[in-house]
Amino acid sequence: MAATTRIATYNVNGLRSALSKGLTEWMQQANPDILCVQEIKSQEDQLDLDLFRALGYEPYLFPAEKKGYSGVAILSKRKPDAVVKGIGHELYDFEGRSIRLDFGDWSVLSTYFPSGSSGDERQVVKMQFLEYYQDYINQLRTERKNLIVCGDFNICHRAIDIHNPASNANSSGFLPEERAWMEQFLNSGFVDTFRSVNSDPHHYTWWSFRAGARSKNLGWRIDYICASDTLSEAIERAIILPDAKHSDHCPVIADFRLG
Repeated sequence: MAATTRIATYNVNGLRSALSKGLTEWMQQANPDILCVQEIKSQEDQLDLDLFRALGYEPYLFPAEKKGYSGVAILSKRKPDAVVKGIGHELYDFEGRSIRLDFGDWSVLSTYFPSGSSGDERQVVKMQFLEYYQDYINQLRTERKNLIVCGDFNICHRAIDIHNPASNANSSGFLPEERAWMEQFLNSGFVDTFRSVNSDPHHYTWWSFRAGARSKNLGWRIDYICASDTLSEAIERAIILPDAKHSDHCPVIADFRLG
């Protein structure tokens, strides 16, 4: 019988900041085998990576070339067969948007999808990224059919995933075209692990810093662990951990039976 592998995803909104708020203590408690991290906002030489190695994790980082911006990482207790940085696109790789680790017949990706909230120009970049990323994933699945795509998608899929769908109908992250992309992404052969086990409302992964939004649970569910539907029977558990407060996001965890 395959062992349980715990995979977590967490937009830390600055890895150095999250470390100063007790991230390693949380890692010890939650004990993921693999932690996918987004928005690390750090170069390798700005971090004490031995903090992770002391907990049994090998850190694999793909920072943005621009300092203090974007960037992704995967911290793994398992030794991967391969590490692939980037998705073969000059701009998205410059921004440190995605890293992949291969293990046996399955792979994990940590991806930080662009935000469009800063204006029309970045919204265009976001929509172009979504199209490119789908093509990238489609091609990848011809070689690696069992994928676990973790990250901050910056999209609320359905009305149940946002605290006030009516007032946010024209907000980046809940636009009809973004939600339609999320729907077709899942329909292309993925399972939203959290929704596969929990259909209740009021579960969010990001809260604005404004107006006490987090204490009132006025949030958005924009962080996901999406697994190839070939792995749907391997999902044992999927949870959101809003009490982990190292960021304006919180972690998502999924347990899988994987070889």
